[in-house]
Amino acid sequence: MATERPKRGVPEGLWIRCTNCKTTVYKKEVVARHHVCPDCDHHFTMPAKDRVAQLLDEGTFEEWDTDLRPCDPLYFVDRLPYHQRLADEQKKTGMPDAAVTGKGFIRGRPVVLGITDFAFMAGSMGSVVGEKLTRAAERATELKLPLIFVSGSGGGARMQEGILSLMQMAKISAALGRYDSAGGLYVCILTNPTMGGVAASWALQGDITLAEPGAMVGFAGRRVITNTVRVELPENFQTSEFLLKHGFVDRIVHRKDLRTEVARIVDYCQIR
Repeated sequence: MATERPKRGVPEGLWIRCTNCKTTVYKKEVVARHHVCPDCDHHFTMPAKDRVAQLLDEGTFEEWDTDLRPCDPLYFVDRLPYHQRLADEQKKTGMPDAAVTGKGFIRGRPVVLGITDFAFMAGSMGSVVGEKLTRAAERATELKLPLIFVSGSGGGARMQEGILSLMQMAKISAALGRYDSAGGLYVCILTNPTMGGVAASWALQGDITLAEPGAMVGFAGRRVITNTVRVELPENFQTSEFLLKHGFVDRIVHRKDLRTEVARIVDYCQIR
């Protein structure tokens, strides 16, 4: 008598649904394509560690300021106490906060790199994120190296830290101003999404501003603007394509081409 074998289900996490074309795609293929949909070319959000591996030469990244940890100066509580939210995010992502900074090489060119990761509280900018990006700009000034920031900050300035978060906009901008006065090359790469106080400060201050295809970039969201000013907005409003047309970004670059494009920019500006 044949024994009945238990049904084997599909393991979780093998497939994901593209938020753009709604196609179910094999996750490993998406990751292998630098988190880009194989069907419609949609650029998913990308973890900071994968972004480092994609942009920098293998084994060259020296991470800075790994000891910086956020705190809860205002004892802020919304659905959860802020300190609990931070602990949950750190456990989920394995990161102390939303920013990763350090020094590495892009096709043999030394650069300073800073990245905000959407996975940690939507990449929002609190005191630690601001401090790490400021220090990166200051060290790029000291080392006379090109500075590359990759923005994926859909959360903008972090409301749980109040004015301490908002002041990071001015602090990073001041550091970038000093870097510019010293003759440095600042390249900012806008990814989906880049919003709020981040878009209003360091994300749109680059000497060269690149953007990934289809990235949402702006200050307030589309619904907020529509409900405030009561006007019909263009269909592609706040996309990188819209910003390119209106002069806010210099070039739209597919993720697979970013390393080559940044290296070309560094060479063109004769900064090594």
